[in-house]
Amino acid sequence: LVVPNGKIAFGTQSGALGGAILYYCTRIGMGLSNFVSIGNRPDVSGNELLQYWTESKDTDIILLYLESFGDPRKFARIARETTSKKPVLVVKSGRSSVGARAAASHTGAMMSDDIASDALFKQTGMIRCDTLEELFDTATLLANQPLPKGNRVAILTNGGGAGIMAADALAAKGFQLPILSEKTRNELKSFLPPKASYLNPVDTTAEVSPDQYKRTLSLLLNEDIDAVVIIYIPPILELLDFMSIAIREIAPEFRKKGIPLLASFLGVKQEKLTVGSAQEGFIPTYTFPESTAFALAKAYEYSERLKKPEGKIPVFDDINKPAAAAIVKTALSRSPDASIWLNSDEIADLLSAYGIKFAQSRIAGSAEDAANIAEQIGYPVAVKLFSPTITHKTDVGGVILNLKSADEVMSAYNQISNNLEKISRKPEMKGVTVQKMLSGGVELIVGMTQDKNFGPLIMFGLGGIYAELFKDVSFRIHPLTDIDATDMVSAFKSHKILDGWRGTPPSDIPAIENLLLRISTLIEDINEIQEIDLNPIMAMEVGQGCYVADARISVAPIPE
Repeated sequence: LVVPNGKIAFGTQSGALGGAILYYCTRIGMGLSNFVSIGNRPDVSGNELLQYWTESKDTDIILLYLESFGDPRKFARIARETTSKKPVLVVKSGRSSVGARAAASHTGAMMSDDIASDALFKQTGMIRCDTLEELFDTATLLANQPLPKGNRVAILTNGGGAGIMAADALAAKGFQLPILSEKTRNELKSFLPPKASYLNPVDTTAEVSPDQYKRTLSLLLNEDIDAVVIIYIPPILELLDFMSIAIREIAPEFRKKGIPLLASFLGVKQEKLTVGSAQEGFIPTYTFPESTAFALAKAYEYSERLKKPEGKIPVFDDINKPAAAAIVKTALSRSPDASIWLNSDEIADLLSAYGIKFAQSRIAGSAEDAANIAEQIGYPVAVKLFSPTITHKTDVGGVILNLKSADEVMSAYNQISNNLEKISRKPEMKGVTVQKMLSGGVELIVGMTQDKNFGPLIMFGLGGIYAELFKDVSFRIHPLTDIDATDMVSAFKSHKILDGWRGTPPSDIPAIENLLLRISTLIEDINEIQEIDLNPIMAMEVGQGCYVADARISVAPIPE
């Protein structure tokens, strides 16, 4: 095999796969600066490769096939620096080997090894691809075209169905297809066939000549767009060469303006780049629109990463670390050799030490105690099962809300006790937590679980009793920067609910981000913390903050 020289470095943890990759690079004409198969890393690690290629003047793009991480935290530190200078594309295998595990918290139940890997890639700016084909498709675009400056795309096609497919694929990736200006539309009408469409996509119909295609492209140069996607279906294969020449002649003008140009010649598999040249730049060509959209989306993802400022880890001057450490030390005195769940009073005091608001609550050991506490807190209140062994209190009838009198509180205590007795779990009840009811707000969840390789992983998303059903959450690796916190809040699918939905007021997003950063600080300071579940957190409207309504925190002695 003779692999051409180029500016792309490839590292793989699979020796057998490495041979196939080299053969494929030869077939498609992809030039490599280095190729390294590190296997089980006896001599050279992935971290060392990244460090070397970060500084290498011979390498502009880094491709990785990974099966595992030797030291994920060190890898993340190096990758952050690398991606600020050049793109790193990665395929990580083992997505389905470990699913959600049985755990004693919502956070643990929704975490997996692959979620941890995905969090690392997102935080470091690495571009994750699901398949090797997607990896090569994206690398081809990055190696030959400028990065898109935004997400506004124009589509030029000679087939309506193909144009719609491309539009659907691009819209699914978050791209916008703005309508072309009236001036451009009028000019297109002057020379395109009467049945052509002039909005966006521009459908020239199959009757168009290569010169008309080139003229159409020249008009797109004057539009406010960030990329152009050409979808061409050759009526006869002989026309493909003439169309390629027309595209090649206009392509340098797009490059001068920093607008990436990529094409899909439907049904035609071109293994090597043929449109353009190494001197003036090749135009990546793909067989189907979906591949074109994926490659452009990943290029835009990296473009956005370069615009993002470096995050900072804030320092809070209103926390009480000694008080928090004392709370945990006292709790562990009850279980010096094993992990233990803090009770609600300890949780409230621990969170308060770090400036995190917890709905006023106290533990009651009897129905009468519960009523007395409710009188002191003020109605309405919620009564919740207090048990170190039962995670999902709602599932066992352990939560009764909106109680407005002492009689109702005592009745709720007895009802919870009876509910547990019916399922033979009465001994697990250690009392109840009486808590001030919070009105309004959006239910969210914040959690943390310890991963043996990645360390603490922090979770944020939609909370309440359906947290594990919808699993609308995002994970990041601790410690969080201010940018990480902002990304987490906007990453979960239902994030628009925080902006105000159907007449509800917008939520206090700065307070939510602040809470995430304070939790990260708490995890950094108190190493004994093993798991955190704050669910639900009630995010109030702008200016009113957010409050933890229920929480579970597990601590364990630190091994010497």
